[in-house]
Amino acid sequence: MREDSEPVFRRTSCKRRIPTSRRDDPGRSKAGDQDAQAESDGGFFSHLGRCRQRDRRHAQAVHPASWGKKPSRAGGGRGAGEQPPQNQESPQAAVVVSEPEHSKERIKLEGSKFKGQLLIFGATNWDLIGRKEVPKQQAAYRNLGQNLWGPHRYGSLSGVQVRTVVSGPCAAHSLLITTEGKLWSWGRNDKGQLGHGDTKRVDAPKAIEVLCSETVVSAACGRNHTLALTESGSVFAFGENKMGQLGLGNQTDAVPSPTQIMYNGQPITKVACGAEFSMAMDCKGNLYSFGCPEYGQLGHNSDGKFIARAQRIEYDCELVPRRVAIFIEKTKDGQILPVPNVVVRDVACGANHTLVLDSQKRVFSWGFGGYGRLGHAEQRDEMVPRLVKLFDFPGRGAAQIYAGYTCSFAISETGGLFFWGATNTSRESTMYPKTVQDLCGWKIRSLACGKSSIIVAADESTISWGPSPTFGELGYGDHKPKSSTAAQEVKTLDGIYTEQSSYVPHPEEIFFYGLFLLRKKVVPFLELQGCVWYMRTFRGET
Repeated sequence: MREDSEPVFRRTSCKRRIPTSRRDDPGRSKAGDQDAQAESDGGFFSHLGRCRQRDRRHAQAVHPASWGKKPSRAGGGRGAGEQPPQNQESPQAAVVVSEPEHSKERIKLEGSKFKGQLLIFGATNWDLIGRKEVPKQQAAYRNLGQNLWGPHRYGSLSGVQVRTVVSGPCAAHSLLITTEGKLWSWGRNDKGQLGHGDTKRVDAPKAIEVLCSETVVSAACGRNHTLALTESGSVFAFGENKMGQLGLGNQTDAVPSPTQIMYNGQPITKVACGAEFSMAMDCKGNLYSFGCPEYGQLGHNSDGKFIARAQRIEYDCELVPRRVAIFIEKTKDGQILPVPNVVVRDVACGANHTLVLDSQKRVFSWGFGGYGRLGHAEQRDEMVPRLVKLFDFPGRGAAQIYAGYTCSFAISETGGLFFWGATNTSRESTMYPKTVQDLCGWKIRSLACGKSSIIVAADESTISWGPSPTFGELGYGDHKPKSSTAAQEVKTLDGIYTEQSSYVPHPEEIFFYGLFLLRKKVVPFLELQGCVWYMRTFRGET
């Protein structure tokens, strides 16, 4: 869903009215850019369309459930009882990625070897994060939760060794994975995104019982949905599924219990979530996407929208994982060339855009192009993965990628940190990757970015910055400056080795919070007893 200031209707399904001010979008250049792009690229993408149809027919031939059926139309995400556009085939059953059992790899994924404890600071009123007021159904929690200006610990996690902490640039909920591979969750739970079988808010980390028999190695958080990856390469999904972002082959309001996605291909090794879409990478370096196709964020050469009754825009959502088949580059004279032999090694999602890193250390981006977050020196949406030119030179490749709500980061193979996009949409955007000068000479180990605040684990220090308003997510401590436009060391974490950081912002800059894994420090921790927050001091090994 667009995060810019244009007036749009809140989407509760695959339907949305056409905004009257679409052409005045402050997050992109000219209204006609996309049409001009489609005209100039028509020849290449006509060929691409034929390739997509061929791949879909092949996928159906492989999967026995599709034998005897006509090739389905891409997506098939309309609600029950709705009529397809004229002159188009009615969608058949969703195509499920499937491979013969004898051709599948047998793998056992391993999570991080790190063992640490969790720190949190920032806002903790989960039902208010990203909102101007608490909904009526959560009125009982209106005043529960406070801004934590310094690092704290959860009392319920005393003695629990944490391997990984997970959240997302659109989420108001968080996850942690213990050293035993058990998944815990807490935060907002309107759509069952915590996986506890209900929609009740959870204020402190709680183990997901349904997954207790699984060993979880990784996970990802969308706005209201969650993906969990097990050591065998299986993916479980839960939370909101209105746009098919859970990959279950249907569209439902909420799925509160972990459910395995409809996928029978090679084992998955990495998952990522945007606001209302999801990505999954398999052990062969193939990338799959599913959910809302708006802005082309799924990478299938389409934004999936069509005009239905009463001037409504509807979307053909991808309800099961579908392979992202084409990667391109654009020359200076505008020529479009396919990029062959792309083996994906990492993937990161912002609200409406995606980054991938391939085996040759190249970076590709696609989706919503507003504010330059794609790094192509223009603001047009990209319907398929497009090469970011800066990282396509010898010795200039990327080693890590990160996606914020409206921005992107990459760490080069030489250790430099590059940024593009915008963290403050009221200021000038960075249209292509530029070095973050304040961090030159630092060895960046981990980074987390929200909509306007950034935090970095570098060398033995933790560094953060972000413009006002902030709510403690920078971690500067009580009676200290609450915001900073320049990078500053977080003195409250002096002596702590931060292994991993994660920011959880919201779309409207109301509240933020930060999560960290640490080794040693004397710090206070936060303990929840009933509906009262207690502060105590903890000393010793953490």
